[in-house]
Amino acid sequence: MKTADLQAEITAIDQEIIHLKSGVELDIVKKLLNLVEKLIAENAEQKAEIQKLRDEINRLKGEQGKPDIKANKKQENDISSEDERRQAEADANGESVENTDGKKKRQRESKLTKIKIDREQICPLDKTGLPDDLIFKGYEDVVVQNIIIKTDNVKYRRAKYYSPSQKKYYYGELPDEVRGKGEYGAGIRTLIPVLKTECNMSQQRIQGFFHNFGVDVSATYIAQQWTGGYALFHQEKSNLYRSGITHSDYIQIDDTSARVNGVNQYCQVVCSPLFTAYFTTPKKDRLTVLGVLTNFAPVHYLYNQQAQTLLDTFKLAHKASVAIDAELPADVVMDEAEFTEHLACLGLGVKQLGHLSEACAIAYYQQQTDFPIVHTLLADDAPQFKLLTLNLALCWIHDGRHYKKLKPFVPSHQVALGDFRSRYWAYYTELLKYKREPTLEKNLALEKQFDELFMTLTGYEDLDDRIAKTLAKKVELLQVLEQPQLPLHNNASELGARVQARVRDVSFQTRSEEGTLIKDTFLTINQTTKKLGVSFYDYVYDRVTGTFEMPSLADLIAQKTPPVLV
Repeated sequence: MKTADLQAEITAIDQEIIHLKSGVELDIVKKLLNLVEKLIAENAEQKAEIQKLRDEINRLKGEQGKPDIKANKKQENDISSEDERRQAEADANGESVENTDGKKKRQRESKLTKIKIDREQICPLDKTGLPDDLIFKGYEDVVVQNIIIKTDNVKYRRAKYYSPSQKKYYYGELPDEVRGKGEYGAGIRTLIPVLKTECNMSQQRIQGFFHNFGVDVSATYIAQQWTGGYALFHQEKSNLYRSGITHSDYIQIDDTSARVNGVNQYCQVVCSPLFTAYFTTPKKDRLTVLGVLTNFAPVHYLYNQQAQTLLDTFKLAHKASVAIDAELPADVVMDEAEFTEHLACLGLGVKQLGHLSEACAIAYYQQQTDFPIVHTLLADDAPQFKLLTLNLALCWIHDGRHYKKLKPFVPSHQVALGDFRSRYWAYYTELLKYKREPTLEKNLALEKQFDELFMTLTGYEDLDDRIAKTLAKKVELLQVLEQPQLPLHNNASELGARVQARVRDVSFQTRSEEGTLIKDTFLTINQTTKKLGVSFYDYVYDRVTGTFEMPSLADLIAQKTPPVLV
């Protein structure tokens, strides 16, 4: 039977349901319709898998698989909830979304206040043939932006003297900004990270850029300068990261793929309204994320009541718990070597040892004083982000995507899904309004509405299961009721992850540990300067020249009040 014929039969059956009275017959029909939904979904999955197998067989035979031709318009299987989010924000603000793509029409702002005027030029009026009674009324300003790129090659002629008595030469000193810096000045040494980080240019393109303006620079110099010429910026990154965590009410986190010398790794993106920081790691497990949150400070472990509570959460076997109580000293801080020595005596399995390490590391982190503690973490629902902090806030947009993934076949199920999604985003709009004007009355009302919304039973089993899963995340999704400054989504860290994705598109991979570290460092400084309203070029130039006239990003973060985001 063709899909269209099956759809017609199911539609006819679905329309007859309204004539059935509540009872055994109605329950049986609803169960059968849900069974149809499951069979349709399984059939679609099997078709996709069969196509993949056919494509693989064709490739093994030296042929090509089915071409992946992208649709001209947004595909039906698009699961993004951005349109709904923008509409909800517009509704909360009492505005309208004018564009068909869900984006608000951008209001143009005057650029003149942001433009630095370098010089002025008077444009006189040629009065030939004009009336004799002209009266001067001042000037009408027209600002034209321009940039001039030119070389500034300097031949320094160092005075040279010879002392016969000392049998040695004496030379005039070079200026501080070029002394010991090789044959290239601060402008070139500043442009390399700017072109690579801000402009996403490859090493070859950077070399081509310099050659276009008469600068004779080799690819070897650019590579060596990139990986070895900016060590001071690593400390800048560490300082701004510490300051960012210290002065932020909450931290957002996400990860995306990275590749280092042929090995797949992960780039962790940590941010707040004040900063964005990047850390490339071989793994993305809970201990790795904990290391990121502490800027990879030496790991310590603590077996205390909190660690025991976490082990209960991990559902550790009673026999293992007894062995741990007997072996590990209670309320004693252990370094890596001491903790490993105790683990060797426990005889636990790999998974149990992993849970024990996580529990003790988290217990120490949440009471240590060496590095600022993150109390509220905003993330998606990935397991590695859970249990690390006192509060975990989850992203509503990520949760909303799960409902968009549902593709019901039965008409009544389609209606049920559409109705529920409308209520879902209406509730999201109310949360946005609460963020702007939080009150205890609204707090209690929204918590009650959450329970009513996510205890809904529609009869569409897949939807009901999804609703129940959202209900189970009530505490994490409603953190905003206690902390109205929290965003309702994790878009900030996802936008940060896109920056790493563009780097990956251009360079594909880093080849060394030094290259990976400097990539992360300059991405951090670049994205943080944007949030603080600082010129990335000016900041790098200030540090490269050694003048240090500009305040550090860490100090600027400490002085800046984070904005409230929606």
